[in-house]
Amino acid sequence: MNATTDRDLAALTERVSAALATAAELGASQAEASASRGAGLSATVRMGEVETLEYHRDQGLAVTVFFDQRKGSASTSDLDPEAIAETVQKACVLARYAAEDEYAGLAAPERMAHDIPDLDLYYPWDLEPGAAIEIAQECEAAGLAHDARITNSEGATLSTHAGARVYGNSHGFLAGYPSSQHSLSCAVLASENGAMERDFEYTVARAPQNLENAPQIGREAADRAVRRLGARKLNTATVPVLYPARLARSLFGSLVGAISGGNLYRKSTFLADALGQPVFAELVHVTEQSHIPAGLASAPFDAEGVATADRPLIEAGVLRGYVLGSYYARKLGLESTGNAGGIHNLVVETTGESYAELLAGMDRGLLVTELMGQGVNTVTGDYSRGAAGFWVENGELCYPVNEITVAGNLADMYKQIEAIGTDVDLRGGIRTGSVLVGGMTIAGN
Repeated sequence: MNATTDRDLAALTERVSAALATAAELGASQAEASASRGAGLSATVRMGEVETLEYHRDQGLAVTVFFDQRKGSASTSDLDPEAIAETVQKACVLARYAAEDEYAGLAAPERMAHDIPDLDLYYPWDLEPGAAIEIAQECEAAGLAHDARITNSEGATLSTHAGARVYGNSHGFLAGYPSSQHSLSCAVLASENGAMERDFEYTVARAPQNLENAPQIGREAADRAVRRLGARKLNTATVPVLYPARLARSLFGSLVGAISGGNLYRKSTFLADALGQPVFAELVHVTEQSHIPAGLASAPFDAEGVATADRPLIEAGVLRGYVLGSYYARKLGLESTGNAGGIHNLVVETTGESYAELLAGMDRGLLVTELMGQGVNTVTGDYSRGAAGFWVENGELCYPVNEITVAGNLADMYKQIEAIGTDVDLRGGIRTGSVLVGGMTIAGN
């Protein structure tokens, strides 16, 4: 950390402490507050010209108070002491008018994080606007020059952000940490014989030195767009579908939604009461690994101060854990899993095959390269999404396809997973390789 970050953390800690003290003075039986401050730069170029250049600085404080089982919340972007005091007062007024909720309250005091590990999350990038523009221009120029069929661009964007967050509550918990995230993306259009296709590529990391090379991002975006030219439609069929790593994470994102507290309590999920039951193929193992150094979803504690920890979610296909904050955990008669605010690095274990081996193993089927629309019903598990990709014969890509729908039911799809690749995508909070799913319906002509 540098001196600026130390000052930010000290200032935010002071603001959170003041909010908690005011809540106690106003008679709140419990209270929690979080404060954050950050800044960043974003530069977008299109066809070599600067389209947008933005510097953004944000800050805010949110406070929640409890008067026994009555809850009130308020927030402000003004961190002056007077504004914070007024925000706490408003939260207290709201709480006094709220209905009682027997499940309301802070997470259990014994679950608070005591040791706050340094997870290597903070790499500020002191980037001048001119340098940001040059990187974005270099990225886009490489894409435009890569192939004569690249005729247009939606632009390239470089974004950088760094900041700090502090959380505290009336259990005596008070801690914070800084973090950063930087990204570069490029989207281009290819055209041939009157047809036009678009695709993109991106890179994201905590540290700027871990971003992929700018020209390589542009060239990959161009490659992806050109490969889609000449797309055909398919006849309706039932075949294996290979989800590349960048899309496979959506399969496990749907899992997280299905085993989250609100859906479980309302029984609005196809995985209600599935704990301890086989829900995936036996080869599937999924763990939450909250403390991966520089992980994009790493965190030492959750949004309620509960300590995060590594744990299994899926073992040999069997569901071993839910995703819970304290409120719905109490409603379900369970304990918080340290997931208030979301999941922390979901890691899907590979079965050892390379991407090429997955294609060869599929033999005949569909490689999906784009998914469109939401099309996932968490209540029933029904799955239907617009898609584009490539038809595969004898384990090799034959031709691009579009205007198709990939359909199934997640309960079946999860059990029909045949392999998970070694090509793990690290660009998000869900880390997985490509996933081969057997026997899905491809709706086309």
